[in-house]
Amino acid sequence: MNFPLTLSDISLWLAVTAIILLITSELVTSSTTYFKNLTIERKRLRLTALALGTAFMATVIMRIFQPF
Repeated sequence: MNFPLTLSDISLWLAVTAIILLITSELVTSSTTYFKNLTIERKRLRLTALALGTAFMATVIMRIFQPF
């Protein structure tokens, strides 16, 4: 049984998710007047976004060193 996603698909998904989370974390931390009552842990959101960005970079490095 083959895995239905390729490394390119996973890389694309990680990139899009990381960008969305980074933009969200920047918006939440920069404007405290609008998001004062928001119950999202800002530090955890930022760490998750950075972890997904790191995972994306790992998949890019894997694709570079993968033999053709």
